[in-house]
Amino acid sequence: MTSSRRPAPRPLAPALEQVLERLAPRTVLARAQGRWESLVGPTVAAESTPVAERDGVLTVRCSSSLWAQELELLAPQLLAMLESELGSGAIRRLRFVTGSRRA
Repeated sequence: MTSSRRPAPRPLAPALEQVLERLAPRTVLARAQGRWESLVGPTVAAESTPVAERDGVLTVRCSSSLWAQELELLAPQLLAMLESELGSGAIRRLRFVTGSRRA
């Protein structure tokens, strides 16, 4: 006699992550935006966000000129982290601008 037991419930999170990965835009900007907080940490991410990418230049909007200057100093490290996450040559340079994050 065959048992008609239902299989145990499986976690939903892994399935949702796979769906979201397939639906996510494949642009360099979208990939950078999706990884920004994990790369720079919550404090820096609260003050900055990638807003544009063109010809390998990633523009990051910062909440103040002080943050823009600080991130400019960290640009070599940020580029190295982005390269390891997004692949070599995806982003060649970072450009920092100031403005409201909601703009």
